[in-house]
Amino acid sequence: MKLIDRYMARLIAVPLISTLLISAMLLVLDRMLRLFDFVATEGGPVSVVWRMLANLLPEYLGLGIPIGLMLGCLLAFRRLATSSELDVLRAVGISYTRLLRVPFMYAMALAALNLAIVGFVQPWARYNYEQLRYELRSGTLGASIKVGEFTNFGSRMTLRIEESANEGRDLSGIFVRMTTADGPLAVTAEKGRFLRSDDPDTIIFRLTNGTLVHNDKGSPVPRVLTFDTHNLPIPLPKYENFRRRGDKNLELTLPELAVIGKNKGVSDTQRDTSRAAFHFRLAEVMSMFLLPMLAAALGIPPKRSTSALGVFLSIVIIVTYHKVNEYAQAIGSLGRIDPIIALWVPFTIFAGLTIWMYHTVAYVPGGQPIGALEKAISKAWTVVRRRLPGGRRKTTEIPA
Repeated sequence: MKLIDRYMARLIAVPLISTLLISAMLLVLDRMLRLFDFVATEGGPVSVVWRMLANLLPEYLGLGIPIGLMLGCLLAFRRLATSSELDVLRAVGISYTRLLRVPFMYAMALAALNLAIVGFVQPWARYNYEQLRYELRSGTLGASIKVGEFTNFGSRMTLRIEESANEGRDLSGIFVRMTTADGPLAVTAEKGRFLRSDDPDTIIFRLTNGTLVHNDKGSPVPRVLTFDTHNLPIPLPKYENFRRRGDKNLELTLPELAVIGKNKGVSDTQRDTSRAAFHFRLAEVMSMFLLPMLAAALGIPPKRSTSALGVFLSIVIIVTYHKVNEYAQAIGSLGRIDPIIALWVPFTIFAGLTIWMYHTVAYVPGGQPIGALEKAISKAWTVVRRRLPGGRRKTTEIPA
């Protein structure tokens, strides 16, 4: 029996890991292009893209783990069925329930991992992601100076640079205009370089071979200064601190959601949204324990058939159930329906459908829960193929 368990574990592991990697890569690549465009538009450093993607990984894993578990178990049962190994195992007295031992071990481990992700890791990662977006838009992360364009640092300074070399360390063709307490000043210089100072709120801009024009309030005539080297202190703009964590339910952990949901001192809206988010996450995790049975029911095709309809239906069912839960969470957040009813009634229906499908394939002789759908699609495809050009086969008469 241990040999069979190890064999099932290998069959499940390969498609499970492959699905997780492929789904994560696709989601990351899709978001990476948009983040690069967003960061470039805001003028931030490229390194922030990788930090933002790292904070999005928990969210992607929370979606990819159930799909990976489903496809891993389904493709394992499908391989056993199409290679006739399942018939041999059934013939020697191994039941479907016995074959589900290893899939349920995977389900328990991945459900615990998913609970940790959606319950604790994802809220903090989501908050960090929103904080990076805020800092990027406000300029706290620093801005890249675009060569040949005017760049504003706050409302009191404008800077323009003609050329940049040595990864931005050597600047040339510099124009600076600042508004100070004594009056506005304008500076032009051949070269310049940014230097750090002892004051973290101030940066030194060292200019070489230039001219400074200062319109002093106490003098009717502007003062003009020609210099070989001049250190221009530039005060960094002040930015407001980012909001505290927890203003959105996505940023709250499961214990925090439970506390707010029971707190009578908060508003009804806040309590309803917290309870809806709490039950949404639990329902998503609990549904993973039904996936091994659903995979067995959909992964075993009818006899003398190699149709992959079950693979397609499995993805449709998981995505549909997830969207139904999202809609139920939105309805529960509005207070129209109690979140327990809104989220656990669809779970009960999904569980009943899964148990019925598994009972049909495991305990009904010749039972196939999607057999009727398989026959309908097969007949429809036959009709379509006959109507296509060249679909009818030509027959020839054999002479007597």
